[in-house]
Amino acid sequence: MSFFTLLYEDTFTAARLGTLQIRGITVETPVFMPVGTVGSVKTQTPFEVADYGYNLILGNTYHLYLRPGDEYIKEMGGLHKFISWDKLMLTDSGGFQVFSLKEFNKVTEEGVKFQSHLDGSYHFFTPEKVIQIQANLGSDISMVLDEPVEHPATAERSRKAMEITIKWAKQSIIEHRRLQDEGRISRDSYLFGITQGSTFPDQRKECTERLVDMNFDGYAVGGLSVGESNQLMYDTLDISEPLLPKEKPRYLMGVGTPLDIVNGVMRGVDMFDCVMPTRNARNGTLFTWQGRITIKNEAQKYNQGPIDEACGCPTCKNYTRAFLRHLYKSGEHLALRLLTAHNLWFYHDLIEEIKRYLREGKDLNDLRKQLEAVYEK
Repeated sequence: MSFFTLLYEDTFTAARLGTLQIRGITVETPVFMPVGTVGSVKTQTPFEVADYGYNLILGNTYHLYLRPGDEYIKEMGGLHKFISWDKLMLTDSGGFQVFSLKEFNKVTEEGVKFQSHLDGSYHFFTPEKVIQIQANLGSDISMVLDEPVEHPATAERSRKAMEITIKWAKQSIIEHRRLQDEGRISRDSYLFGITQGSTFPDQRKECTERLVDMNFDGYAVGGLSVGESNQLMYDTLDISEPLLPKEKPRYLMGVGTPLDIVNGVMRGVDMFDCVMPTRNARNGTLFTWQGRITIKNEAQKYNQGPIDEACGCPTCKNYTRAFLRHLYKSGEHLALRLLTAHNLWFYHDLIEEIKRYLREGKDLNDLRKQLEAVYEK
């Protein structure tokens, strides 16, 4: 029985409702995953993140491998126990982080050699090693090692990276199954392939079809949100998503803004992650149903209202913009906690609103237009 169940397909768009079921935990899709790079969603406790309605978060293989180390985390009982998170965890492969340090890495057919951003030490990731690291972490959903490319990229550069991605995907799925057979990875743990091909339609189509033939548990669309225009990202999704199996979950990596999420759902995406709600909060930028707010602006100094009248988060229920601005300008850590709480709540609220539209048979284009009116100013 598949761990993903498709429950509903929209009549207006390619949007879907579904569920992921892993270890007795159910995740409704579409779903947004807060990013807990080193096992922590920045400034929030795991219990707070769960209280906001999240039961699936993301950890980063690259960072956890370097510090505190995957072998150490295994000794501590696995990542869930180590961070006191009794819900689900997806770990990305670390590929994006490694390749973003392009001046410190060297790619070969066998893998990628890179220097740690922490101490300059050298390391080598193979597809198999990345699966082994995620096995030590105890990931519920693991990602294959891939080679994303910058934008813009030449067709030749993109194709070379695509071929390496496909080669590594084959090695990854073999290793994942081997470790499952040996009992080092639970049968209730899943592996996603990642499509590449930059923004070249023929390469995206070819890469997607070849990965689908490998029969992964789910599929991610990678290599987007790396500098291309929003429309080009949407066009690439329009090519990729219809080629992916309906009965398996679809994940758009590293995206994005509220408008990007709605547009992604309308194109058939089930899963999202992005640092935007947490990082923007730490920079004083907040998401609301009326658009972005910059809390440090002078205009907030005497504002006695909440961040968002329509928001039910603890921050909006208890604190004024004026007080939050004071905390932020004073450098108080509490400001970062309260602002992050609001943004995480908003993103969860956004996903719930998308699902409500779908359940009630309403046209998501109306929600998209509502967001465009306040986020494309």
